[in-house]
Formats: sequence, C-alpha cells, structure tokens
Amino acid sequence: MCSSPTTRVSLLLGIRDPKDRVAWGEFVHIYAPLIHAYGLRRGLQDSDAADLTQEVFRCLARSAPEFRYDPARGSFRGWLYTVTRNALRKLGTRKARQTSGTGDTDVRRMLEQQPDPATDEENWHQEYQWNLFQWAAEKVRVEFREATWQAFWRTAVLGEGVEPVAEELGITPGAVYIARSRVTARIRLEIRAVEGE
Repeated sequence: MCSSPTTRVSLLLGIRDPKDRVAWGEFVHIYAPLIHAYGLRRGLQDSDAADLTQEVFRCLARSAPEFRYDPARGSFRGWLYTVTRNALRKLGTRKARQTSGTGDTDVRRMLEQQPDPATDEENWHQEYQWNLFQWAAEKVRVEFREATWQAFWRTAVLGEGVEPVAEELGITPGAVYIARSRVTARIRLEIRAVEGE
C-alpha cells in the first residue's frame, strides 16, 4: 500500500456538521470525481457510477456527526476506498436482485476483467492524486495570466517541448521554465493545504 499524506483535519472536522456548506462543497469537489471514476473503472455505467457516488456521500453524511474514521488505522483516503468498495458491493447486490443472470458472454467478460484488490487500491490512490491535482490546478488557474498558464500546462502536463511552446506564446524558453515552476509551486501549496501537511 502506498504511503500517503492525510486529508486536512479541519476539512474532516468541517464535514461533521451537515450544515457546513463550505466544508462539504470542498469535500465533494475533491472526492466525488474519484468515487465516480472508481465506479466507471469497475464496469458501471455513468448513471450507476453517479448512484455509487451519491450512496457514498449519503453514508458519509449520515455518519458524519460520529464519523467512524480512525487516523491511527490508516489514511482517510484508504478508509474512503473501503467505504466506496463496500457501497459498490451493496449496489451490485441490489442490482443482482433486480435482474436475473443471463449467462451472457458480455457479463462473463466483465466479471473476468475485474481487477485484483491490490491493483484496484493502487488505481484508487493514483486516481485520487490525479483528481486532487486537477482540483488544485483549477483553483489556482485564475491567479495566473493565460500565457503563464499555457506555458505550464502545455509543457508540464501535456508534455510539449519548451522551445515550440515558447515560440508560439512569444516568450523565451526561460520564461516557460519560470512559469512552470511558479504554477507548480502554487499547485503544491494548494494540495498541501488539503492534505494537511
């Protein structure tokens, strides 16, 4: 299992109050895409992945005042993975009761393609990192001029070459490196704020 930073304590404390719209808004914005993507990776249709996401948040909201997550037993992200996996199982059990087996080769193929639990948890953590990066990037983008942002995004995220991007944006290659460094540092600060470091 990967070692991972913890989710910011103030955010976890904030969602204990169902009326704290700011904490819940930030929490949903960070974790909903992760849960939804997990459902899609596990073979759910988009609407079923949305149901899974809603079910996980319903469970969290219902248990928020006494919040059963124990930091001594592992990361919040790992705990949320377990909650999500259990919600997926419940959703699958409910759907199985609604439909009868067909013996269809598509169903068999889907079952055979289910990842092993270790790979599944590793994918969960990688998906979390990507979603957190996207959330932080979206949040800080307004702080930068468009050329600065494009220099960062195109070279650091899309992997385009520094010289062609600099030429197209009408700036020097050094300015591209500076832009990339400034935006990266700002995104890291935003992520650290969420993860409690």
